[in-house]
Amino acid sequence: MARSAVAVAALQITLRNVPRSPELDELIRGRAERLTNFDPRLSSCRVTVESAGHQDGKQFIVRVVVKVRGAEIVVNHQHDSDVHVAVRDAFDAARRQIEDHLRLQRGQVKLHSA
Repeated sequence: MARSAVAVAALQITLRNVPRSPELDELIRGRAERLTNFDPRLSSCRVTVESAGHQDGKQFIVRVVVKVRGAEIVVNHQHDSDVHVAVRDAFDAARRQIEDHLRLQRGQVKLHSA
């Protein structure tokens, strides 16, 4: 599968209190690459995955910051016990926000009068 040069070149991954693994890296890279399917003009993607301990175990916090034409999309997502689910859900939320932003740019969203 050919990788998008923009997604790979502009991807920054930061892990805090989370061990780096090939599976996690590949999941993040794959999800970032998918975002370019929705907006090929994506200029950067910064992903921070953090583990925060709490009383019942670990909680994973994923922050995805995507720069697209005319906007910066920011998503924060938390999930207990599964870092892969937290990453998946954060990127799904980023995708939805990118789609909403693109609809607004195209004028495909009805704006309510004030």
